[in-house]
Amino acid sequence: MKNLKIVLVLILLSTSMSCKKYLDVIPDNIPTIENAFSSRTTAEKYLFTCFMYMPSHASVDAVGFLAGDEFWLPFPQVAQFHYFQSFEDIARDNQSMVDPTLNYWDGTKGGKALFQGIRDCNIFLENIGKVPGMQEREKNRWIAEVKFLKAYYHFWLLRMYGPIPLIKENLPVSASPEEVKVKRAPVDECFDYVVELLNEAIPDLPPIIENESSENGRITQPIALSVKAQILVTAASPLFNGNQDMTNFRDKDNTQLFNPTPSTEKWTLAAEAAKAAIDACHAAGARLNVYAPVVNTFGLSDTTLIQMSIRNSVTEKWNPEVIWANTNSMAIQIQALSQAFIDPAKTSNMGARSMLAPTLEIAELFYTNNGVPINEDNSWDYAGRYAVKTATAKDRFNLQTGYKTASLHMNRENRFYADLGFDGGVWYGQGKYDDKQPWFIEGRTNQTAGKRGISLYSATGYWSKKLVNFQNIIEAGDGGPYTIKPYPWPVIRLAEVYLLYAEALNESAGPSPEVYNWINLVRARAGLQSVEKSWSEHSRIKDKYLTQNGLRSIIQQERQIELAFEGQRFWDIMRWKKGREEFNGPIKGWDIDQEAPENYYRVRTLFNKKFSNKDYFWPISENNLVVNNNLVQNPGW
Repeated sequence: MKNLKIVLVLILLSTSMSCKKYLDVIPDNIPTIENAFSSRTTAEKYLFTCFMYMPSHASVDAVGFLAGDEFWLPFPQVAQFHYFQSFEDIARDNQSMVDPTLNYWDGTKGGKALFQGIRDCNIFLENIGKVPGMQEREKNRWIAEVKFLKAYYHFWLLRMYGPIPLIKENLPVSASPEEVKVKRAPVDECFDYVVELLNEAIPDLPPIIENESSENGRITQPIALSVKAQILVTAASPLFNGNQDMTNFRDKDNTQLFNPTPSTEKWTLAAEAAKAAIDACHAAGARLNVYAPVVNTFGLSDTTLIQMSIRNSVTEKWNPEVIWANTNSMAIQIQALSQAFIDPAKTSNMGARSMLAPTLEIAELFYTNNGVPINEDNSWDYAGRYAVKTATAKDRFNLQTGYKTASLHMNRENRFYADLGFDGGVWYGQGKYDDKQPWFIEGRTNQTAGKRGISLYSATGYWSKKLVNFQNIIEAGDGGPYTIKPYPWPVIRLAEVYLLYAEALNESAGPSPEVYNWINLVRARAGLQSVEKSWSEHSRIKDKYLTQNGLRSIIQQERQIELAFEGQRFWDIMRWKKGREEFNGPIKGWDIDQEAPENYYRVRTLFNKKFSNKDYFWPISENNLVVNNNLVQNPGW
């Protein structure tokens, strides 16, 4: 609960006896709740107010981008170009419970005030029935949308903080001080309530958006069902399902906030939810995106077509793979931050930022062209991956022929080349649409994309090409603009729902042809062979996909590759309870201050991250614990 709300309630309680007759006196021209629900038009404005608390999924300062190890930025930061509080405080291990960064509990330091958003949702639900003249069908749809928002805001807080207070209805002004001091509910109760809200909402949501010109971004049945699947998979994952590290985490009345006993039934429920979501998405016309230019003027290669299918699944507005796009969070700044300098004649352009840098660990995560991890492929030189080699003509759609680059960049899968920009790599688009004459990145110091000053460079030697619409243009002129085609952030794509289903099936019942099928659909779009064929023919661990543990590892890596740079890796690592494994250790990149390739391709440590069990959940602001002595702090803070 926000501190201000608590203080106001306490003030009102203390003055109610002496000033009661004045509390109902409202000055003229002051809006009231009654005004907000006096007509359909004013009620619709309040509906959109409820939407405004939606987290900014496309913001680089969102939790998923700079809280983990997926991206890195130049340090020290230069305020005139960009200043990222989350990078300074969270990525560099400086989070604090005194004034937490990305505080979604109170709505400070980059976080939205989600408890306030939930209260506004409650106000809407309490008053929408009073609006005169509305059609019942429309009213029910609005109620369903707000229940979805209320569920999602609770889920966002639950994922960040663990057990949270459930704000099922707003407290009256007459509530006692003790009633205002709400307690945290056990985790299982929190998940049950969120799913209950979604189940209530789903029947009254439309299966598709019919009036796309005015309603794209509104909530549909496929969106709600896909979010439900995501939520139930999270509830079934090790962080929340039988987390024995939280056995002693109790409320002040000794209520156990985590159930330490794992339940396979949670995975079964998650699998059922994911299959229901897939069926609804298919019925609504969703499918994996495949790039088909209106006119293939340049005779694009199959390689480029596959890679553009992958890139456009994120950057093409309203493509058929996007289940839920957040229209309140447009991908604009994040595109500029991801754009490498590729035109030697326009290096003075200040619109492109070239700063959001994937780490070397992420570059090594992608498969070889045989569709297996680089450290498993029986024909790929893992030990020599940092050696310098010269690209040949056979690699011309991925690498600059005759250019020296790292062996790590050779013979990789299409998603590697679709997602990443790197020294010696092809960058298709941005004004060049013939893949036989594309842009190339030259990323060593004093080259076009290399480090030339105190900012606007990649700290690791990689760029997130996947997030950049291929039709953006770096304009000419000193300090010229960067023309961006914005797109609403794709919160959930169909590929993710397929992988959620595969994960839940494997966890509930183990490997099966059904599990392989949903993974293979995603792999086929990327131009890869099936899991079965790839591992049996190319991996040193040929039977890996036949065991539950082995297939779990495959599915987790598949998710991290397919959803790379979309704000998902951080949340997945957390729910899998692999933070100590993945977020402890060095952040690495190339030695970007070097000009000669033999010197540039030396691995450099940029920072040594630390992660302990306390970092699985955000700290609650100290002040909240003072105001509300019924709250308990998260363990370790």
